[in-house]
Amino acid sequence: MNNRLKVLRAEKGWSQQELADKLEISRQSINAIETGKYDPSLPLAFRLARMFGKRIEEMFEEE
Repeated sequence: MNNRLKVLRAEKGWSQQELADKLEISRQSINAIETGKYDPSLPLAFRLARMFGKRIEEMFEEE
């Protein structure tokens, strides 16, 4: 699954660790999502979308 997480995170000026702390997940999870090695669970995907003020479809798309 493709995602815009890295770009959106950079626009906010947040490090991977800062975003991970806000979501209460590991920095490694953020890295894995950004690099496409891990697809977030649906609840986590919705939390990410809400955090960035986006619809889930704006954040994630099928390859």
